[in-house]
Amino acid sequence: MMTLYDFTGSGNGYKVRLVLAHLGQTYKLVQRDILKGETRTPDFLAKNPNGRIPALQLEDGTYLAESNAISWYLAGGTPMVPDDRLPRAQTLQWMFFEQYSHEPFIATVRFWKHFLPKLTPLQEMELPGRMEKGYAALAVMEQHLARHQFFVGNRYGLADIALYAYTHVADEGGFTLAAYPNVNAWMVRVAEQPGHISIDHKN
Repeated sequence: MMTLYDFTGSGNGYKVRLVLAHLGQTYKLVQRDILKGETRTPDFLAKNPNGRIPALQLEDGTYLAESNAISWYLAGGTPMVPDDRLPRAQTLQWMFFEQYSHEPFIATVRFWKHFLPKLTPLQEMELPGRMEKGYAALAVMEQHLARHQFFVGNRYGLADIALYAYTHVADEGGFTLAAYPNVNAWMVRVAEQPGHISIDHKN
């Protein structure tokens, strides 16, 4: 059986748990509290030298890190990953967008505001810029979703999972989504998918 090392509040870990839920795959969940430094111990660093969750231990003992890489591995050969080259590349395009243009701003601000007791002076200084870039990412999503039901090929897939994970809890970072009706409608469609679980669902 696979073992997933995760922190329940993490959107990155949620991506993997959501993929596993859609696939109906059984796995062992091991919680590691990032707020207590439990991913920085020698034991965990032997599993993922980058010291981050999620980390997935495969049946053969191999460890795989990085949420989008784990999701791609798990969903390979399923309808969540398109067969044709262009939609496969488009799926990766949106997953890269999530990690480069979305997650560093929306997820980071959420972590600061939702999990930390108070912001440091440096975080306070960076906050307006992070918020601005987070809203810019939401605007890109809004424009795309004005013409599409889902992000790739008008069918639910890994691109949607990658972007939904932190978008649907963006309000916990102080982001207001009222001006993004297409994003809101898309989030409803995602939550209606068979096998959907909430971010705080425990295996």
